[in-house]
Amino acid sequence: MALIQTLFYTFIAFGVLVTFHEFGHFWVARRCNVRVEKFSIGFGKKLFSWRDKHNTEFILAALPLGGYVKMLDEREGEIAAEDRPYAFTQKTVLQRMAIISAGPVANFILAIAAYWVLFLGGEQGLAPVIGGVKNESLAAQSGLEIGMEITAVDQTQTNTWGSVNRQLFDFIGTTGDIPLTVRYPDSTSEFQLLIPVSAWLRDEDNPSPIRELGINPAFDFEALVLGPVSETGSGFKGGLREGDILLAVNGLDIKSADGFIQKISSSSNQSLVIDLERVTKDSDSSQFLSLAVTPKKILKNGEYVGQLGVQLGVKGKYPDNLIRRVDHSILSAATRAVDETITNAGFILSSLGKLIVGDLSPKNLSGPITIAKMAGDTAKAGTENFIRFVAILSIMLGVMNLLPIPVLDGGHLVYCVVEWVKGSPVSTEVQLIGYKVGFFLLVGLMVFATFNDLTRPF
Repeated sequence: MALIQTLFYTFIAFGVLVTFHEFGHFWVARRCNVRVEKFSIGFGKKLFSWRDKHNTEFILAALPLGGYVKMLDEREGEIAAEDRPYAFTQKTVLQRMAIISAGPVANFILAIAAYWVLFLGGEQGLAPVIGGVKNESLAAQSGLEIGMEITAVDQTQTNTWGSVNRQLFDFIGTTGDIPLTVRYPDSTSEFQLLIPVSAWLRDEDNPSPIRELGINPAFDFEALVLGPVSETGSGFKGGLREGDILLAVNGLDIKSADGFIQKISSSSNQSLVIDLERVTKDSDSSQFLSLAVTPKKILKNGEYVGQLGVQLGVKGKYPDNLIRRVDHSILSAATRAVDETITNAGFILSSLGKLIVGDLSPKNLSGPITIAKMAGDTAKAGTENFIRFVAILSIMLGVMNLLPIPVLDGGHLVYCVVEWVKGSPVSTEVQLIGYKVGFFLLVGLMVFATFNDLTRPF
């Protein structure tokens, strides 16, 4: 049932994104008087189709993980003389560039609209007040203390933990100092602390800058709850099940998720006794169990650690006095939505740049399996989370399609720019070579990303 739900929300997300993207191409093509022969959502066998008054065939196909808009094009064969004015290839360079770029632009507009709807309900975030500092961590060595508030990272103001994490991401892969501006509670005086790093998190899979510094937000921990439990993992074999509330390990109360993870990681192939509470699904009753579990020894980031094959959920709450809320008007929500879209697009470009120069590990590339899982997880977490996921995915689709790689919209735009500069089209031979190189590059990246998905624990 969980798999069916995940696939359903994945198809919903991709269906919306692809429809908007292709509609962008379609709408601008019509405005430029280009004849659109087909508008397809999905690939493969037609489920059903219909034609409009312009004789455009609209298709819904069996595999809804993509789509295309087919226009009248002289490169695909000879066309009648009376039809030539309606061909894509007969339009000016600027008109063709507008049609090509309309798809990614539509994705950005969709993201802005999604964020606008979310921001109309207001925003809230957690003040970046330090709730814990790990012993001997970079944070502890640099003088960060519990109660301090991080007001800026590298002179960029930060008012939530989300903004702190986003600014810290820029330092991944770098060597030098991370300048943090901080202040003590109930004080207006600010001062700067420098955190020295070397090739920081360059080889990490799914790096978490805040966690790796050794700090965490203030949080009133209540309990640790198990999410999905892999049937092939040692946790399942030991009797752990989704929904279990973990209470203690070897008689010691669980005080935090990090402490539990550290205990499991350092106990590979060692038997542990986990005390837990299991609520009976069909009633309000619960039972207390003590299970012997042996974390499986796995190789992660060059060292062997223990793993149970479970997902953890933390039950608790953030202090009310640290939650910051901003209400928006219709206009300010729209402005904020545009800003958030631009910020996320910049973040994606920065991530790609770090991958290319080697500052970010290629293990962080994710493929369709991870995306599908995120679609299912965000949908379970609520409508707002799913809308936010669709917005981010839409921005990713827009940015990726604008990359200057042949077969992508960005590659077509490059050919148009070259034609505009030199006054004549790029030769068919050169375009075909580019398309082949681009195709194999994309296939290679997809295979690599899927391999990462398959080797990543869920």
